[in-house]
Amino acid sequence: MKKNVLIIHTGGTISMMEDSAGAVKLADENPIKITSETIHDMANLIVKEPFNLPSPHITAAEMLSIKKLVEDSILEQPIDGVVITHGTDTLEETAYFLDLTIQTSIPIVVTGAMRSSNEIGSDGLYNFISSIKVAICDQAIGKGVLIVLNDEIHTAANATKTHTSNVSTFQSPQYGPIGIVTKRAVFFHHHPEHQEKYPLEKVSKRVTLLKAHAGMDSSLFYALKDMNIDGLVIEALGQGNMPPQTMKGIEALLAANIPVVIVSRCFNGIVQDVYGYNGGGKHLKDIGIIFSNGLNGQKARIKLLIGLHNTESQLEIQRMFSL
Repeated sequence: MKKNVLIIHTGGTISMMEDSAGAVKLADENPIKITSETIHDMANLIVKEPFNLPSPHITAAEMLSIKKLVEDSILEQPIDGVVITHGTDTLEETAYFLDLTIQTSIPIVVTGAMRSSNEIGSDGLYNFISSIKVAICDQAIGKGVLIVLNDEIHTAANATKTHTSNVSTFQSPQYGPIGIVTKRAVFFHHHPEHQEKYPLEKVSKRVTLLKAHAGMDSSLFYALKDMNIDGLVIEALGQGNMPPQTMKGIEALLAANIPVVIVSRCFNGIVQDVYGYNGGGKHLKDIGIIFSNGLNGQKARIKLLIGLHNTESQLEIQRMFSL
């Protein structure tokens, strides 16, 4: 018996076409949606298109609407798997948002394309079909939200876009993919050790992401304090260090009870409280900075955003980031 797969199209390059001048634009009608309505030999496809947006236009509000659409659809009818097509620029953020908030064990796969539907070597349809294969695979059950492109299966927590245009752009630095898709089968060779789930019904918090650099001072931190943000993530230097000129501004944020999370601007390794000098990791930990365990900046921002809707406790947020 064929499985029921919910298909959610949200836009992105996978739904675009290149015009005669070489500009990639939204098509009058989503070409991948047209295709998905004709592919029924693999599964029974239930196709929905809540919006059609380039991924830089996606906000947490759209991510939340996708979450609710998946959960509502599961309640309405039997759903064995979900495939979401999405632009690649913010795909990893939407996938991680869903991974943290959707309360289900059925396979959920997010995919996209690096080349539009009418370009030579278009990868959209191939990635789409590969994603359906994963969504109907029993071994994908209970593995959280997955990202599938270019024959590889990645976890939402680890995958990131690493190249501006290459079709193999999605990689999981330090960890690698957890499985592969072939012409005949889906193979998993790793399993995520743990999953986190948090309730979320609205998104109204303001969380900002900054990247540290040599000679950085406190001016941006004072400006963010005046903007009344709810939280801040910093891509710090190395193992989690900051220029000493930033410390007064960071301390002002902490004094205003604004949680500050640091990750590394390096794409391998994790932040640790190793260095004891002014602005070093140990100094930052001692004054109340929260250290994130291996997430990149954009995903730490998503996690902090979700965390702030669940608790105002700095200790509880710190616990979230230690998982």
